[in-house]
Amino acid sequence: MRRSHFLMLAALAAAGACAKKPEAIAPAYISPTTYNGFSCRQLAAEAARVDAALGSASAAQRKARSNDTAGVILLGLPVSTLSGDNVADQIAQLKGHKQVLQQSQIRKGCVA
Repeated sequence: MRRSHFLMLAALAAAGACAKKPEAIAPAYISPTTYNGFSCRQLAAEAARVDAALGSASAAQRKARSNDTAGVILLGLPVSTLSGDNVADQIAQLKGHKQVLQQSQIRKGCVA
């Protein structure tokens, strides 16, 4: 009985260490002054670049999460998180940039 409780607690702890869903990752703080010198055209180009990078990072994070889930089930370890495939920090940074870019575009009157 004790062994099953221990295994259950270990599995729960390992599952808690799994990579987060990209949607669940909060944006990092990016200074609002980062894009002050950008024109509307530059802001749009940078927003497109950030969106593309966020899409790629989100796909990588979903794969890391899937691998972590499989690793926990098969090995009891979140393999992607342990191997460095978890890109949550990168996603947080990109989400922060996306927010600041949107705010900059609104402040400069770039969006209708």
